[in-house]
Amino acid sequence: MTHNPLVSIVVPAHNAEVTLARALDSLLDQEIVDWEAIIVDDASTDRTPAIIAGYVEQDARFRTSSSCAYSPAGARNSGISTARGRWLMFLDADDWVDASFLTKMLAALKTASDAVAAYCGSQRVMPDGELILSSISPEVAIQPFETFARRCAIATHALLVDREAIVELGGFDVSLRTCENWDLWQRLARLGKNWVMVDEPLAFHWVSPSALSRNSTQMLADAEIVIARGFSPDLRGKHPGSAHANGAVEAIGRTASEALAWFALWNAASDCGGGSGSINPQSLRALPAGRKWAREIAKVAFDGLMVGSLSVPAQLAARWDRFGGALTELIIELGKVWGDPVAGRRVQYHLEQMLLDADDLAAPRRLARTLGIRVDARNPTLTELPEGIDQIYAYLMMDDQIEAVVQFGVLGTVTRDHWIELIAPQKDAGADTSNTLAAEALSTTAERRPDPDSHFGKLERLAAQARELVRSSAEPAEPPVAPRRARARHDKDRTSFWNGYFATEDPWNYGSSYEQEKYERQLEILPAGPIGRALELACAEGHFTRQLAPRVGHLTATDISAIAVGRARARCSDQPNIEFGVLDFSADTLPGEMDLIFCSEVLYYLDDLAELRRITKKFAEALAPGGSFISAHAFVLRDNVERTGFDWNTFGAQAISETLAGTEGLVLVQSIQTELYRIDRFRRPSPDDVATEPMIDHVPIRAPIGIGVARNIVWGGARALRRDVARSERRQRIPVLMYHSVADDGPTALARFRLTPAAFASQMAWLRANGFHAITSEQMEWSIANRQPFAGRPVLITFDDGFQNFADHAWPTLRANDLTAEVFLVTDLVGESAKWDAVSGPPTQLMNAGTVRRLAAEGAFFGSHLATHRAIDGLSSSDLAAELLRSRMFIERWTGRPTSAFAAPFSVTDRRLGRLAKESGYRIGFGGRHGPADLNCDPIDLPRIEIRGDRSLDDFVATVEAVLD
Repeated sequence: MTHNPLVSIVVPAHNAEVTLARALDSLLDQEIVDWEAIIVDDASTDRTPAIIAGYVEQDARFRTSSSCAYSPAGARNSGISTARGRWLMFLDADDWVDASFLTKMLAALKTASDAVAAYCGSQRVMPDGELILSSISPEVAIQPFETFARRCAIATHALLVDREAIVELGGFDVSLRTCENWDLWQRLARLGKNWVMVDEPLAFHWVSPSALSRNSTQMLADAEIVIARGFSPDLRGKHPGSAHANGAVEAIGRTASEALAWFALWNAASDCGGGSGSINPQSLRALPAGRKWAREIAKVAFDGLMVGSLSVPAQLAARWDRFGGALTELIIELGKVWGDPVAGRRVQYHLEQMLLDADDLAAPRRLARTLGIRVDARNPTLTELPEGIDQIYAYLMMDDQIEAVVQFGVLGTVTRDHWIELIAPQKDAGADTSNTLAAEALSTTAERRPDPDSHFGKLERLAAQARELVRSSAEPAEPPVAPRRARARHDKDRTSFWNGYFATEDPWNYGSSYEQEKYERQLEILPAGPIGRALELACAEGHFTRQLAPRVGHLTATDISAIAVGRARARCSDQPNIEFGVLDFSADTLPGEMDLIFCSEVLYYLDDLAELRRITKKFAEALAPGGSFISAHAFVLRDNVERTGFDWNTFGAQAISETLAGTEGLVLVQSIQTELYRIDRFRRPSPDDVATEPMIDHVPIRAPIGIGVARNIVWGGARALRRDVARSERRQRIPVLMYHSVADDGPTALARFRLTPAAFASQMAWLRANGFHAITSEQMEWSIANRQPFAGRPVLITFDDGFQNFADHAWPTLRANDLTAEVFLVTDLVGESAKWDAVSGPPTQLMNAGTVRRLAAEGAFFGSHLATHRAIDGLSSSDLAAELLRSRMFIERWTGRPTSAFAAPFSVTDRRLGRLAKESGYRIGFGGRHGPADLNCDPIDLPRIEIRGDRSLDDFVATVEAVLD
C-alpha cells in the first residue's frame, strides 16, 4: 500500500540554480519527517533540473514533475495534482523555512480541529543577507476573509493549508500573472472556516531584484481584479460561508477603492526605491488624508521603499540620493491629489523620522526636510542649513557614544551658541531627552543680536512680522487688566478693614434686585405701630437707610467706616430725621432706650461666637422694653454643611439666630426665611407681655441672583469645604480637564466633544460642593518649577477652540460656582466659525474679540490654540513658528495680559513643537498626553483629561476622584 504523507510541499522552480538547494535543504532539516516534496521544474534552462535530480536521488521524499506553465500559479497547480498529503505547503525556490516549521504549524492545527489553515510570521532577507524585522497579521486569525478581501497578509510559504479544500477550490488562478496566492487565500477564507496563527517568524523570503513582485504595473492590475472579487460574490467557490457569500462588508474596514490605493502606495514606494515611477499618483486618491493615517501611510511607504531599494531600514537614509527625489515628488503629488499639501508634508515628516530613527548617522543625512547629523557635545560647531531643510535630527556625541538625541525645528543657521544652549539641558537630563527643551524664550533674542540668517535671526524676523500684523489690525488693543483689589485684612484694626472695603463705592451692588428684595422683606418684618427712636448699625452707604427713615420717627444711622458714613449722609441729605455717626458697635457704647435696632449682614465679621454673645447682650440692653431688634444674615456652610449656604469662613445666620435667641432679654417674635438668608425680629419683652410662638414664614427668592453673590453659594450643601481641604490636603498631581463645546445641539459626529449645559452645570456643581478650586496654568507651572505640592483640591479647567457657547453657557456656570477656565483660541478665525469641523456638520460659531475682552475682564483666562487650527505635524517649521507668534500676540492685544500657554490643535504634537513654542514666548503647553498632571511633568508638554459628552456624571466623578486617590 502506498503511504500518504502528512504534508505535501509543492516547490515550483524556474531557472533557480542559485537558490533551490537552500530551499530544499530547509526541508531536509525539518524536525518532522512525514512529508513529501513535489519539485515542479517550470521550463528551466539552467542547472535547475540537475539539482532536482540530485535531491530526488538522495531522498525518496522528493518527487519531481515538469511544467511549461512559465508561471508560479501553473507550476503549483501541477504539483497539487499529484500531492497526497493531508496538508499542503507552497515553497518557492528562493525561499526557505525554519527547521521547526512543520512541527509548530501541525501542532497549532491539532488545537483547532476545524481549522482550514495555519500561518506564521515571516522575514524578508535582502540580497546581501541582511534580515528585516519579522511581520505577522493577527487579524487573519480573527477575520480571515475580511482581511484577504483587502490585502495579501501572508507570505506564500508561511502557510499550511487543507489540501482537499485547495483542490475543491480549483487551485491557483493561472490567469493572474501576480497576486495568484492572494486570490487563492481569499477564496479559501471565504469558506468561513478557522485560521490558526503561530506567532513566530518561521518563514524566510528572499527579496530578488528580478522577482515578479517588482513589476508594479502588473501587480496593480492583478490586485484590482482580486480586490474586486473580494467585494462581490465569487462563483468559483461552491460553498462560501454565509457571511461572505456576497463579498466583504465595507463597514468593517477599508472600501475596495481604499484597499487598492493602499496597495498602489506600497508599489509606488517600491518603484521609487527601485529607481522608477510607473504608478500614477491618481491611483492614490482614495488614501485617507486624515492626520491619524499619516504615520500608517509613511509605514507602508517605508516598507515598499525597503523592497524596491533592496535595503534594510538602517541603510535607507544613507541611500536617500538614489530615491529621495522620486519619493518626495510622490508625496507632494499625494498632497495635491488630496488637495491638502499640509497632509502630504505630514507624511514626509513621519517618513523621514522613521528613516533617521533607524540610522546611525555615521555621516550627515540630508533628506528632503530633515538634516540628520552627529554633533560633538563638547565642541559643537556652526551648522549651515541646506535649502529646503527645516528640521534637525542630531545625535549629541561624547567619547564616541550617543549622549542624547535632539530633534527640533529650525529656520536658519544653527550657531555654536545655539548648540551650546541645546546641549546644556541634555547633559543634566541623561540620555532619554529626545524632547527636552531649551529654557530661553524669544524675549531674549534681542540680547543675542542674532545673525539675520541664523535660526534666531529668522525667528525675530517672523516676530516682527507678527507684531506689525497685530498693530495694523482693526481690533483695538485692550489696556492691561487691573488685578483684583485684595480686601484689607481684618487683623485687629477693624476701621482700616472696613475703610478698605469702602475704598470702592458700592462694594456689594446694593441696587441689585437681590439686595432690594431683601430690603423689602426687612421692611415687611417691622413691628406694627409707630416707631419712635431707631438705630441702624452698619448702615454702609445708606441705601437701606433711605428706605427705613420714612418708617420711623428718628433714625440714628451708624457705621465704623467714616468713608461709608460720608456717602450715606450725601445719599440721605433730603431726609431730616436721620442723624449719622461713626460707631464701632463692638467697642463703643450704644445709645439706649431704642424702639428699634437694625443690624444686617455684618455680624459674620466678628472674631468668634464669644464676641457675638457679648455683643448681643449690648443689643438687648440698648433696647427699650417692648423694643425690637431685627437681624438679616445669610446661611453659611460653617453652621450646617448639609444645606445650601455661602462658603465663607465664618459663622452665619443659624449661629447668629441661635445666639440671639439665647440672649437674656431677647425673644424671637417673627422670622422670614429663604433658602439663602433669614430675617429675624426679636423683642425685648415688657413686663405685661404674654409669651407666644414665633411666626415663621418660608418664602422663595424671586429676584435674580447676581454673579457676585452666586459665586459664593454652594447649593444643596457641601461634602468638603475649600478652606478645610486647603489646610489638610497636599497632593502631587491634579486633574487638568479638557472641554470643547457646551450646547444642547450639534452634529452627531461631534457628540463626544459636546456637553449639554445641564451636564456641564452638574459637573461644576459637584466640583464646588467637593471643595475644588480652579487654578490657572501659570499657577500649575509655578508649583512644578518650585516642586511645591498643590494645596487643597485644585483643578485646571480648559476649553479648546473658543466657541461662542463657552461665553453663552459655560462661563456663567463657571462664575456661578466660583470657578474659572482657560480657553485656547484659534486666533485667525476669532469671530468666524469652526471650519475644521465642517465635514461633520454646520460649523460652530467662535467667540469674537470683543467677547474675549469682556470675559478676560470678568476673570476668564486665554491661551493659544494656534492661528489656523491646523495640526502642527504638517506645518513647516516656519509656518509653525509664525502661528505660535501671531496667535500669542493677538491674544495679548485682546486681553491685556501676557499669554504663556498653548494647546496643540487636535492634541497633535511632534518633536519640534515644544522648543519652537518656548522660543516663541510660551512656557506652558498641552499636547496629546492623557492623564493627571503632576510635579514631574514637563510644563511644555502637560497632559489633560478629556471630558466627553457621551459620559455620565458618575463617570466624571470617578475620573476626578481617581486623581485624588
